[in-house]
Amino acid sequence: MTELHLWLRHEVRTTERRTPIVPSDARRLVDSGVTVTVEESPQRIHPLQEYEAAGCRVAPAGSWVTAPPAAVVTGLKELPDEPEALTHRHLYFGHAYKGQPGAGDLLRRFAAGGGALFDLEYLVDDSGRRLAAFGFWAGYLGAALAVLQHRGRLAAPLTPTSKDELDAGLRPAAGDEEFTALVIGALGRSGRGARLAFLTAGVEATPWDLAETRDLDRRALLAHDVLVNAVLATAPVPPFLREQDLDVPDRRLRTVCDVTVDVGSPLNVLPVYDRVTEWTDPVRRLRERPPLDLIAIDNLPSLLPRESSADFSSALTPLLPAFGTDAAWGRCLDRFHQAQRELGIGKERVEG
Repeated sequence: MTELHLWLRHEVRTTERRTPIVPSDARRLVDSGVTVTVEESPQRIHPLQEYEAAGCRVAPAGSWVTAPPAAVVTGLKELPDEPEALTHRHLYFGHAYKGQPGAGDLLRRFAAGGGALFDLEYLVDDSGRRLAAFGFWAGYLGAALAVLQHRGRLAAPLTPTSKDELDAGLRPAAGDEEFTALVIGALGRSGRGARLAFLTAGVEATPWDLAETRDLDRRALLAHDVLVNAVLATAPVPPFLREQDLDVPDRRLRTVCDVTVDVGSPLNVLPVYDRVTEWTDPVRRLRERPPLDLIAIDNLPSLLPRESSADFSSALTPLLPAFGTDAAWGRCLDRFHQAQRELGIGKERVEG
């Protein structure tokens, strides 16, 4: 069996501070016989020196394109636009299996180079449950930003922080008005995180999950002041919020945070916006009378990079030594090949 070589790449997105493998877990991998190369990255929450001290090799940012063919290029968010042909096995969140904008182009790049995408979103056990996820922290931050916006305390641009600092700003202050909140997808990881953030802010959110969304009561939804959507749809469902709902005269809803951010996908359950919001401009006004504000940031956990990275890494690291041999990785690869077949492309050269 070929020795596993993980190549931890620099993230090209300037607001991405997280890492899928923290230095302490990198040390465990190295001690188990895994080779770990870490690229330089000025924005990663953990400096390169901590990885060097853990026994990792170091490389310049972006050098994964010339990494040894057997290296598994590991990251979190999108790849740069070049090279056009992807030859390596890549481990990251590709967001390419739901018809998202650019999905076909990405899959064709893999087909052109014979590489493969092991999408972390589809790394699941035999019951379909995700084995490593940032969901809790995405939900926590989504609700936290919604609270701060609703109370008029959300400052832009957003900057990474710690949980203690975030919670200090969440706790109710004198003069804060009471409001109602709704979390859809309340029983999942993101939903649990959102509910806890609301509790920190002194609000007990209404929890909706499958039972409530099978026959959605839109008037009840619109009667809440704040909405957090934490539903990860895997098949088309009737939208929770439609354009005509925004113009209902007695709408109480004032702040929406879409944690899932399936914008552009046919699985989007909040098809009332057409682009994400950014750290520099985190809120978009959808309606003026009555006002309705939207937050739709697709890397929320990066605002708590240390806590979210440690949590994710602790779940992912034990799975990495069995990369390419364990059934979970096989399912991950099968899903990639299925996505390529659906587009009529794919060489399927790379095996697990």
